[in-house]
Amino acid sequence: MIIFPAIDIRGGKCVRLFKGDFEQETVFFDNPAEAAKKWESEGGGFLHLVDLDGARAGEPKNLAAVKEILKSVDIPAELGGGIRTLEHIEKVLDLGVSRVILGSVAVKNPALVKDACRIYGGDKIVAGIDAKDGIVAVEGWGVSGDIEASELAKRMKAAGITTVIYTDIGRDGTLTGVNAKETAQLAKKSGLKVVASGGVSSIEDIHLLKKYENDGIEGVIVGKSIYTGALSLKEAIAVGKGGE
Repeated sequence: MIIFPAIDIRGGKCVRLFKGDFEQETVFFDNPAEAAKKWESEGGGFLHLVDLDGARAGEPKNLAAVKEILKSVDIPAELGGGIRTLEHIEKVLDLGVSRVILGSVAVKNPALVKDACRIYGGDKIVAGIDAKDGIVAVEGWGVSGDIEASELAKRMKAAGITTVIYTDIGRDGTLTGVNAKETAQLAKKSGLKVVASGGVSSIEDIHLLKKYENDGIEGVIVGKSIYTGALSLKEAIAVGKGGE
């Protein structure tokens, strides 16, 4: 199981939000590349980058910071946030990002997801499904997408997607525990590989997700917990690999 350290970028800085609320922001690194180097040094093998400004604006806004991150580490990274067109996808992949995460556009324009998978391959395109109480949210989580997460996942599979990131918005940035059961159910219903996100608070969450690995949970994104010290990235990676 892959442990993805998260680096959320806003205004060029590495921040964490509480439940996706832009008014409840904590800055952890003025330079996100420093965060990337820290997580790589602790064994991180794949970075999860989010352009928060991009998610709001509907187009990438922090590509300079992303470029610096990619230059500063030797591990792959995926990026989401405001990537809404084939031009955006091409620009991001040209930077050296390994996987592009499509969120709002997956709800609003599934045809674009299908085109992207056909052009770049299903392994390069990941769908980000952000939901609260099982209903998808879009536009930086501010608007309901009026579709159930499981239904969207099935549509994404039909479009050529092989992996989705499932974020429980109600838990994101709260350290209240990961929603392992719902994440596993989404994997089973859709037949897709699913990366869990939102609410990870301790090593117990990693152990819990590990139990569902055979149901299709491919990995987990860890954010606030590793920034506050509530979770050791090294320990999480050891458990993810099968250790105790």
